[in-house]
Amino acid sequence: MSITFHFKIDYNDTDYNDTYLDDDTSPCYMKLLEPTAAVTFSAINIIIFLLAIPGNLLVGWVIGSSRLALTPSDVYLFHLTIADGLMALTIPFKSVELIQGWIFGDFMCKLVSLVFETNFYTSIIFLACISVDRYLVIVCASETLKSRRRMCSWILCAAVWALGVAFSLPSLFNEVSKLHNDSNILTCSESFTLGSATSWRLATRGFRHLFGFLLPLFVMITCYSVTISRLLLTRGFQKHRAMKVIIVVVIAFLLCWTPYHLTMIVDTLMRGSLIPFDCAKRTSVTAAFRVTHSLALFHSCINPLLYAFVGERFRKKMMQLLDRKLRQERSSLSRFSRSTSQTSEASGMVF
Repeated sequence: MSITFHFKIDYNDTDYNDTYLDDDTSPCYMKLLEPTAAVTFSAINIIIFLLAIPGNLLVGWVIGSSRLALTPSDVYLFHLTIADGLMALTIPFKSVELIQGWIFGDFMCKLVSLVFETNFYTSIIFLACISVDRYLVIVCASETLKSRRRMCSWILCAAVWALGVAFSLPSLFNEVSKLHNDSNILTCSESFTLGSATSWRLATRGFRHLFGFLLPLFVMITCYSVTISRLLLTRGFQKHRAMKVIIVVVIAFLLCWTPYHLTMIVDTLMRGSLIPFDCAKRTSVTAAFRVTHSLALFHSCINPLLYAFVGERFRKKMMQLLDRKLRQERSSLSRFSRSTSQTSEASGMVF
């Protein structure tokens, strides 16, 4: 979906362009960002892209290389890295659009929107799944439950992906259009042609607020609150380490996503006429979207750090894999050196 106003970015959840005012008569004309601002935001997004892709690939490699049966949390984490990686792949398209509008055609407009929207939902839902699994491990630990969790984890992942795709289907309404009537600059933004456009927008926004933030946040806070309460009743150093990871995870999630969703809620209320509209407010909301959207994307960078590098077990696995890889390379290099040496000796004997 896209929030339109000063520029149309169809980043599904960032409706940067829609003031719903007539382009020819409205005092709030839509336009691209100033070159300096556009380059700045594009550079920030590209940095996020360059951090997110290798980080999530590394986590996926470590988890996928495990010789042991994966725990449900590992399974959810593996799918979370896929979701974050796919979301990061849409960043270059957004960066180009910020500078010169949408140049990739109508098919890519729908595809990029669908990919971003799907992973917008799935990444957050997988975070909630991890919180539920940690609750089951610490609070409801039992061998029977453990076997059932492993059996159901892959089925649940498939259900999460199906749910994410279903919720993202409204992004297929996105299409390429002109920024305004007198402009040759193209944008990728939503275009509802069936029924009331306002009703469609409010309905899709409601789904975003509920299933893309409020419900997963409620699940996370509930599960982690009970989990921390149980850990406080246990003894040993491990409980403090587990509490530290849990607290960092929740704080990072809130810091990255809350500003974006609050901005989106304000925009939704403005669209529903619950907040009086004027150009100054519209401009402020648009500016807030630019900043908070980049902050939300940044969460795909720090997930590998929060769920992987903070965990001692993951670090141990990673070091073992790296050490194994280095030994294999040394062994290959040693065999190559011996082969080269033997070839040289044979060459000397011949000549």
